[in-house]
Amino acid sequence: MTALVPADFTVPRELLAQGFRLEPLGTRHNASDHAAWSGSVEHIRATPGWAGRNWPPADGMSAEENLADLRRHAADFEARRGFTYTVLEPDRDEVIGCVYIYPDREDPAAVSVSSWVRADRAELDAPLHRAVHRWLTDHWPLARFHYAER
Repeated sequence: MTALVPADFTVPRELLAQGFRLEPLGTRHNASDHAAWSGSVEHIRATPGWAGRNWPPADGMSAEENLADLRRHAADFEARRGFTYTVLEPDRDEVIGCVYIYPDREDPAAVSVSSWVRADRAELDAPLHRAVHRWLTDHWPLARFHYAER
């Protein structure tokens, strides 16, 4: 898989917004990330853009399997093949969601964007969508991206 963005593009390391902040997902987020998605499987699967996907796994996964997944996302980020950001509480390192920016599987000229928030933070879904959409439009060199409407 080739780089998703040009070599001269400085990939943002943070997005600050009202009620949350984004930073690259990494192994240090493992426990909080695992708790966030595993406690919200049905909510995530009901979020626009997630219907019909096999993630999150209905049977869950171990913390070790989750850590391997986080390592894969971090490797993609460093290789510029895809970008996964964790959504955190504004003033704490508590994971409340994730944003994924990867090549679109059906449209090679576009990028696929998806996001989710924990069930107990459902009110942040639309604000997260708006902030990420604006961020990608204004600050990223993406010709086209698909991001399920809210």
